[in-house]
Amino acid sequence: MRNKKEKIIIVGVRSPRVGFSEFQGDMEELTGLAEAAGGEVVSSLSQTRQRPEPATYIGRGKVQELLHLAEELEADLIVFNTELTPVQLRNLEESLSRRVIDRTMLILDIFGQRARSREGILQVELARLQYQLPRLTGVGSQLSRIGGGIGARGAGEQKLELDRRQIRRRIKDIKKQMEKVEKTRQLHRRQRERAGLPIVSLVGYTNAGKSSLFNALCEIGHQSGAKQVAAHNKLFQTLDTTTRKITFNSAQEVLISDTVGFIKDLPHNLVAAFKSTLEEAIEADVLINVVDVFDPNYMEKILVVEEVLQELGADLDKVITVLNKADLLDNIPSGGGDIYISAKTGLGLDKLLTRIEDLTL
Repeated sequence: MRNKKEKIIIVGVRSPRVGFSEFQGDMEELTGLAEAAGGEVVSSLSQTRQRPEPATYIGRGKVQELLHLAEELEADLIVFNTELTPVQLRNLEESLSRRVIDRTMLILDIFGQRARSREGILQVELARLQYQLPRLTGVGSQLSRIGGGIGARGAGEQKLELDRRQIRRRIKDIKKQMEKVEKTRQLHRRQRERAGLPIVSLVGYTNAGKSSLFNALCEIGHQSGAKQVAAHNKLFQTLDTTTRKITFNSAQEVLISDTVGFIKDLPHNLVAAFKSTLEEAIEADVLINVVDVFDPNYMEKILVVEEVLQELGADLDKVITVLNKADLLDNIPSGGGDIYISAKTGLGLDKLLTRIEDLTL
């Protein structure tokens, strides 16, 4: 754990095809990701362009402006709101004389910090190695950053001073280990199937309140009557799947799972690495899409989650959309089929439990 937070400047390029409010939302999300990684965002810089500059992503003048801003604020790290090419990454580090990472590296860093289970740690390391492999061209500045700091850590704080052959060998080894973990998970899945209990998975955009809802439902129906997972107002607080049995008033029992949150443009390597975990989640009898209704962009995020679920082969007819954090709204619309809840206050949970029970009986 670092005692002093790294000072971060976030950078984004807005295409004229992207609305200003949507772009602002993306930049705010990037700020949340940087803070979730343990950094402090001290400034931001943006530019509107028809297309990114191939060599440096932003224009040459903006690179100079960014350099002056970084020197003035004594920034430790520059984070770009996209996936940079190896050439862009190398050119920017040389021009700015400080560490530069992209959104994908930032998300990988957060996942590396959050992973707790053996499977989660292996999945994150696999994604990081697969991302790093094509970026070993011009390794001087690329690998000099591996000593520490945001974007420079892997699961278990492992360093990546490895050549391509070593990385490929490690990728192969991880995949073998993950096959063994997958067999264990399949065994647990068969045991649950033999028990005949319906399975309910909580899915949704990161930081929508899935873990808070999971805890609220466990306080109502789990034998312990207590919270079961950590729930904080941070992006990607939950990474490893947690499953508990809850009992309704009717004595009907179900298994409920808290899963990793989705995010717009989730890095491809992470989707691939976590596919087996996510596929298990979508095989549930009921999927509850937990939505932060107080988020001004919540409709867009509903679509993001649905797109990911469709990509994974989920049956959208099994999805219940619940609008969480309704206690923050001035007025809750009456009528209609929408389920407004608050995991924090308990608002609407009785209606949600009745809906789950109806679908799992």
